Amino acid sequence: MSDPNRILQGIPASPGIVVGRAQVVTEAAQVSTRLLYSERDVAEEQERFRQAVEQIEAELTRLKNEISEDLKEHVHILELHLVILRDRMLYAETLRLIQEENLNAERALNQAYVKVKELFQRIGDKHIRGRIADVEMVYQRLMGRLTGKDSDKPFSFKEPAIIVARDLSPAETTQMSNVQVLGFITERGGKTSHTAIIAHSLEIPAVVGLDHATLEIKTGDLIILDGITGVVILDPDDSLRRIYQARRADFEIFKSEVVLGSAMVAVTSDGLPTRVMANIEMPEEVALAFKYGADGVGLYRTEFLYLRQRHLPTEEELFQDYKQVVAALAPRVVTIRTLDIGGDKFLSPLEYAPEMNPALGLRAIRFCLKEPKIFRTQLKAILRASAFGQVRIMFPLISSPREMQDGRKLLELVKKELKKDKVPFDAELPVGAMIEVPAAVTLADLLTRYADFFSIGTNDLIQYALAIDRVNQQVADMYQPLHPAVLRMVREVVQAGRQAGISVAMCGEMAGDPLYIPVLLGLGVEEFSMNPMAIPVVKRVIRMTSLERAKEVAQKALLLHTVEEVNDYVTREMDRLFPDIFRFGRPLANKLAK
Repeated sequence: MSDPNRILQGIPASPGIVVGRAQVVTEAAQVSTRLLYSERDVAEEQERFRQAVEQIEAELTRLKNEISEDLKEHVHILELHLVILRDRMLYAETLRLIQEENLNAERALNQAYVKVKELFQRIGDKHIRGRIADVEMVYQRLMGRLTGKDSDKPFSFKEPAIIVARDLSPAETTQMSNVQVLGFITERGGKTSHTAIIAHSLEIPAVVGLDHATLEIKTGDLIILDGITGVVILDPDDSLRRIYQARRADFEIFKSEVVLGSAMVAVTSDGLPTRVMANIEMPEEVALAFKYGADGVGLYRTEFLYLRQRHLPTEEELFQDYKQVVAALAPRVVTIRTLDIGGDKFLSPLEYAPEMNPALGLRAIRFCLKEPKIFRTQLKAILRASAFGQVRIMFPLISSPREMQDGRKLLELVKKELKKDKVPFDAELPVGAMIEVPAAVTLADLLTRYADFFSIGTNDLIQYALAIDRVNQQVADMYQPLHPAVLRMVREVVQAGRQAGISVAMCGEMAGDPLYIPVLLGLGVEEFSMNPMAIPVVKRVIRMTSLERAKEVAQKALLLHTVEEVNDYVTREMDRLFPDIFRFGRPLANKLAK
């Protein structure tokens, strides 16, 4: 038995508090290697692999057809896994390795997967890089079938339990019942993983990214899972259990109040109207945006279609995708970000050499201007979709006025073509610049001449400004949104926007953290875009904040010299101003840990 009240810290993925017994789910068997010595062996091994793929296709199709109504909005995840099953980098490469290297199916599949994983690890955008999790889910499912140790079977226990696993696939998660599964803990994953999103929809508390969870926790252990803060407590004593049971009751009341207010407008207590928007990356997420009260879409990532198929998407494919989102949200605004990915990251065969540092390489607007044919296709599709609702377009990773000039010039050429062909579109569609690099901050006053609005992408801006790779565990703790340099950059961009009379939005993760909202309001940000699930709490904070007080908080924060001073000051202020919100983010477990 573990020491009483032992605390483990993971990543909060789905809010809620549960107390229960752990059920550790073991992984598939180790990959074995067996060389093939005859053409007959090769043919049989290829056929064994094909059959495994076909069987899993049938299972996923069945799951897709039987998925419950409350999870219909997530059916695209199963569809994505069906596409990955037949992707050339996984399917065709496995067959090739069996044929040419005389490897058995398990080892060939493993080598193909490792190649795909290495490719995704070179991607700069963390949302795209995170999609390797879906490839891994398919890989694990196939490997389980080949080794005879299948996964994705419905969970059934003698009594309700808290699942502990290295990882769980979306298919496994969709089969969970919150009667049988109290919550789950995984060693892998993040807040925006498909598994976390589904858990949130099912209202199953979850903690992910908890290293060595399957080693630290044993089946039968009594544990507290706090999906609000990411804390897991092993063998809690009676006193701590009572405290967390009370916290759970308080949180359920708080959650009901917040969700009820999600459809209300986000106006500060002294009358400043704001817009709280959703970040999405596929049409199926529109339902989530509506569910959580989004005022529109502030960031529509458009990379998904380019990543999930083996050919470049056609104008018609892109148009249908964008039209679906724009029409569903009308008259709310949809802000479509043009392609933010490098040429070597497509599933389709574009000939680009691997880059040593893709985050600083040929990506985003740079790639689009270098590949005008691909760019024109996307611009045409966006313009055509603008006839069905309110659309804004924005160019990512802008670092100079020339890039805005060239992007708009190409957009005007596309407009002329559509006008000539009598294709309807919004001729006055606003064009914005994403402020993601320090160069764009210092040139913000010049960029206002070519941009109708700004959107601050804090994920990259913080990374580039502080020279911090946010996925490098060695320096990840130095990635600080409240760094004095970051606050000053936000202020500079807002001031440039105001002087030119253009709006300034924020679409990075900083915009979705309620802790930062008063500071950002005080700096002049009036539009926030975020993961849909963050919207209700952010709206609540805005409605409880006065602009006058927000300005005072921001001004005080700007006078402080170190990030530690700013963090301490803002945390104290938020605890004082919003005790009903931030009390759930400061659990007793954190105090015990000290």
